[in-house]
Amino acid sequence: MRRTLAAAAVVLATLTLTTACGDSDSPSDAGSSDPKVITVTFDGDAVTPSGERVEVASGQDIELDVTADKAGEIHVHSSPEQELEYEAGESTVTITGIDQPGTVDVESHTLDKVIVQLEVR
Repeated sequence: MRRTLAAAAVVLATLTLTTACGDSDSPSDAGSSDPKVITVTFDGDAVTPSGERVEVASGQDIELDVTADKAGEIHVHSSPEQELEYEAGESTVTITGIDQPGTVDVESHTLDKVIVQLEVR
């Protein structure tokens, strides 16, 4: 009798774990094929957003829609690091998907300010 109860408990636990692992709505699966779009504005010595955290999926590209009063450079502290130049006026620059989970700073070298912090999940 004890063996039957123990076997039933093992089967029940296995079924519970198997169904819990089958969740298809995890953040890493949701919309990772579409790029994340972030609007960035440079105006004088100010940048918007200013250090906000933005969640992105692992491997997801990020498009920065940039409006700037003068040309500059954006530095992405990912591995490998990325340096992206933008022109005065309106332009779009793309941060290639980051595979390593964690927080990645995106900053303006021109202004020495953090634009966004990407939370890669």
